[in-house]
Amino acid sequence: MTSIDCWSPWVAIIVTGGPILLACVSIVFNLYLSRRHLDAMMEAMKNSRYMYIWGTAWRRQSWFGGFVLINKIAGMVVWPKAYIRYGEVAYMDIENFPLHLKRLLTVYVVILLVSLSWMAIAVMLLSFR
Repeated sequence: MTSIDCWSPWVAIIVTGGPILLACVSIVFNLYLSRRHLDAMMEAMKNSRYMYIWGTAWRRQSWFGGFVLINKIAGMVVWPKAYIRYGEVAYMDIENFPLHLKRLLTVYVVILLVSLSWMAIAVMLLSFR
């Protein structure tokens, strides 16, 4: 019963198309974050070495630079221990990061992880075809 040929067409579309839809949602959400909240995030991380060296350079690179910065800041805020150890972010920046922005970044990371997990499950189900 794991063969996709035995499933109803709607279930097959949802299982295989869901990750693509979530990936599109994450791209739109990343664009929203980069257009609306990136300046506030960069201001909250002004003591971090990464923002000092790379922040303004990536900020000038249009939408792609915004995407890179949102992904990097999301990694720094959601999993800060490694970045603090590397010296890329200051501990005080993480402590003083605005809570509403941290929640938005957490939602973004969860969307990415769910999309990636769902895609892996769909690929495994299709490989048993």
